[in-house]
Amino acid sequence: MLDYPALSAVAAVVREGSFERAAGALGITPSAVSQRVRALEERLGAVLVVRGQPCRATDLGRTLCAHLDRVRLLEGEVALLLPPSAGNADDRLPLKVAVNSDSLATWFPSAAAAFSQAADTPLDLTLDDEAHTADRLRSGEVLAAVTADPRPVQGCRTLRLGALRYLACASPEFAARFFRGGVTRETLSSAPCLRFDRRDRLQARWAREALGFEFDAPVYTVASTHAFLDFALAGLAWGMQPEALAAPHLAHGRLVELVPGQPLDITLYWTVARLPVSALPRLTDAVCQAASKGLV
Repeated sequence: MLDYPALSAVAAVVREGSFERAAGALGITPSAVSQRVRALEERLGAVLVVRGQPCRATDLGRTLCAHLDRVRLLEGEVALLLPPSAGNADDRLPLKVAVNSDSLATWFPSAAAAFSQAADTPLDLTLDDEAHTADRLRSGEVLAAVTADPRPVQGCRTLRLGALRYLACASPEFAARFFRGGVTRETLSSAPCLRFDRRDRLQARWAREALGFEFDAPVYTVASTHAFLDFALAGLAWGMQPEALAAPHLAHGRLVELVPGQPLDITLYWTVARLPVSALPRLTDAVCQAASKGLV
């Protein structure tokens, strides 16, 4: 059996980033936290926390922290069935969910708002690229994910949500400067483009699927959905913008499509753990309803 008080100390160190802040959160001394973590590591014969600024979990440490989260959620379900004096119903643990930034900036807030009305459970949202959010679920870091990865995850079920539509957009001045002669491999290779992070392949995928070729251009890396849009509006570069955010600017002439009528649709899925936690089906219902209105 695992030593859960010791595992709680590990989780607190990872969550808070230091032994001192973990001690404050747990109401014990830093020395006691250190002793609990070290005792569990010695018992398991493995390092669970990499000491540093901040402290972070090893792979095994992350797995055990994820296990502790699940145990606490299941205990919370049992507590709801107990008399108030016996259960700790006021200690509501958040559901950890991985979401891509563009969903969070468009349709997902409606899902979160609907869920908050259906369940008295907070959400702990982790942002990642839609191609990689499912990896957060596979590692046990989260209980559910909005993902572009349809591959099955052990212990989870996957539902198709719809497609997030992107448009290749730039400011009119930028388009006139770089694409006066049309959108070709040569003009795309000379025009700066936007990239969310080094794993973002949307711009390259659009060129390949819509135009049939690859290109190599100067890149602005902008890890923010709204800043991504602001950079395009400012005329610094072109990029793939969520249609829901770009549409008002297109209507008022602040943005133009590089090739009208050539969107890129990214199919999204909802992958959620099969745990007997009542909040998970409610969250799934809220996500599916919001997706039916906000996605293609």
